[in-house]
Amino acid sequence: MQFLSDNSARVHPKVWEAMQAADAPDTPYDGDALSAQLDDAFGAVFGREVAVLWAATGTAANCLALATMVEPHGGVVCHLDSHIEGDECGAPGFYLHGAKLMLAGGDHAKLTVESVAGVLDAIRDDVHRVQAHAMSFTQASEDGCVYRPEELAALTGLARKRGLKTHMDGARFANATAFLGVPAAEACGDMDALSFGFVKNGAMSTEAVVFLDPALADVARWRRKRAGHLQSKGRFMAAQLLAMLDGDLWLANARAANAAAAHIADGAAERLLHPVEANEVFCRCSPPEREALRAQGFGFYDWGPDAARFVAAWDTREDHAVALGKAIAAL
Repeated sequence: MQFLSDNSARVHPKVWEAMQAADAPDTPYDGDALSAQLDDAFGAVFGREVAVLWAATGTAANCLALATMVEPHGGVVCHLDSHIEGDECGAPGFYLHGAKLMLAGGDHAKLTVESVAGVLDAIRDDVHRVQAHAMSFTQASEDGCVYRPEELAALTGLARKRGLKTHMDGARFANATAFLGVPAAEACGDMDALSFGFVKNGAMSTEAVVFLDPALADVARWRRKRAGHLQSKGRFMAAQLLAMLDGDLWLANARAANAAAAHIADGAAERLLHPVEANEVFCRCSPPEREALRAQGFGFYDWGPDAARFVAAWDTREDHAVALGKAIAAL
């Protein structure tokens, strides 16, 4: 009964079917018929004109998006617990040719207007200091919490006032959208680019970089090739994304994962370290308690000396999630 990560989940059968259907000769790289459909398909999801590139990993998606916004002498304001800061092995600095990450705080790994303003206000406006060029959000956050549309509006309003571009790391954007119960455009807010995650939600090997400012996609195409991420059989990448959008499979999968996490949260109760708003559950759990859970067949990650993280996925069995919740409650 594995709750290690939604990266461990199975590939959805509809994604396999779409990839099999794409297994026919077509124009290589991103010139195939399926890749040509992405702009319109994602445009329908967001209700506006967009430009979409596929990428193999979330790290590449984040960095390719940010590289269109930030000069090497600039900076990206992000949360100190963000994925681009803590879990991408310096990839933003590599892709952005040395640009700086400028760290701000906030409860549950979410930025606040006050924390961001504090970072920006401390930057002297002269050539000796790195100037912020962009602001990056994580939806849902690294603590599994979700920005409300009004929170995003306040933060992006500050970004626009300060002349900053905006980027969203949406590795679990589907889970956030499902939790909010609003259209994707509202869950995203006023972003210039969104790294729309699919691998954690049923795809095999493809994420989408959605440029809500389509003009940014032109330079991203060059940077994707230069970074070695322009795959020759791009039709298999596009097929995964189109399959996930078809019939809102991406939302259905996210709702299933969120529902499984809610069962776990019911058992964790007062142990919870953060509100459970997507598909991750963080709770207080001592080493002996973690050992007891593993002895019952549950797989998960330790999260510091006295905590554990449990992640539900689109294919998590309801009885497994209920059993874990009961096991935690019985500790």
